[in-house]
Amino acid sequence: MLKLALVSSFVAIAAAHSHDHHDQAPMDYVRFPYDPIFRGAGEVTADSVFSGITTFAKLPWVQCLTREQDVPFDIAFIGAPFDTGTSYRPGARFGPAGIRAGSRRLTLYGGYNVPLDVNPFQSGLRIVDCGDIPVTPYDNKFAIQQIEDGHRSLLQRKAFSPLGNDSITGAQLEPLSLDGKSHPRIITLGGDHTIVLPLLRSINSVYGPISVIHFDSHLDTWKPSVFGGAPSDQAAINHGTYFYWASQEGLIQNGTSIHGAIRTTLSSLEDYHNDDASGFQRIEAREIDTIGTDGIIKKIRETVGDTPVYLSIDIDSIDPAFAPATGTPETGGWSTRELRTILRGLDGLHIVSADIVEVAPAYDTNAELTTMAAADVLFEVLSVMAKTPLGKVAA
Repeated sequence: MLKLALVSSFVAIAAAHSHDHHDQAPMDYVRFPYDPIFRGAGEVTADSVFSGITTFAKLPWVQCLTREQDVPFDIAFIGAPFDTGTSYRPGARFGPAGIRAGSRRLTLYGGYNVPLDVNPFQSGLRIVDCGDIPVTPYDNKFAIQQIEDGHRSLLQRKAFSPLGNDSITGAQLEPLSLDGKSHPRIITLGGDHTIVLPLLRSINSVYGPISVIHFDSHLDTWKPSVFGGAPSDQAAINHGTYFYWASQEGLIQNGTSIHGAIRTTLSSLEDYHNDDASGFQRIEAREIDTIGTDGIIKKIRETVGDTPVYLSIDIDSIDPAFAPATGTPETGGWSTRELRTILRGLDGLHIVSADIVEVAPAYDTNAELTTMAAADVLFEVLSVMAKTPLGKVAA
């Protein structure tokens, strides 16, 4: 009897392994779990918030760059664990993992964004976490190319959801891209700010020169001779010069781009002249004391207009009292609440893609202040994206 039981067990195991891997899934497996199958009407439960691998806001993990390249999506989170372009404190290579950890509770109660009146996770869009771009820590030139290639391979795909109709006129919307196709939006988890140069190169391949909204305590348009020198061509590309190079390459829509939360010291006022030449307008951090969040939102919207926009957020735009874990902290910044308010004020803008950078978890508190702040900031960005389709009414 014992022999018969053992033989039966081995046969069952062999049969299980003979099936294709895709057939081996738990009975309660849901490929895209924001289409719940077990919950009743209006029921919200905090189920399995600590189980499974840590993706952003418990989104489904899709191996977008390898074996699941054929899975379409509308918005994807992708990590770029690179920090060898930083000038002060390294550690942002661990930013993607830290931000994901800080996001675990975002859907604990369902994910409804009260001020923006939307639940981005139940908006009908397919939103996924694609993991990280493989990035070498040994060769900056190669790493920057890896980031561009990884982002471009996601961005150039066709979006999962078709464009709908304009909410005012009812007319069919047309894509904003150069090729007339509807592309997904990519939210990148940095990484130091150098990653934005390859990201803008990727964006340019689909949208051409782009307007940029840049929240940061630093200009990041410095000439290499001013910021770090240029002992080699590669050393000249770092997290303080990437916008200078982006401007030189024609990636930025001149005159319709803007910085926010600027408060760094300068080498001289010439830095501002160089910033002007790079195509940016500026909002100093201290302006919040005079014009408030409403005034800042107004200046941003007047600058970018209705052009396609790339949004780049350095976590150091937030004061280190609220977000200490960053590469180059500067006091006198905005609070987490103020930045979130300003981001919600971008509702209606055509944000084609976004990033958050310079999160270095090694310098965080035990309470994970910075990684939670970064995750919450992206929740606002995701909500704005969910509300505004990437389309325009035909002229």
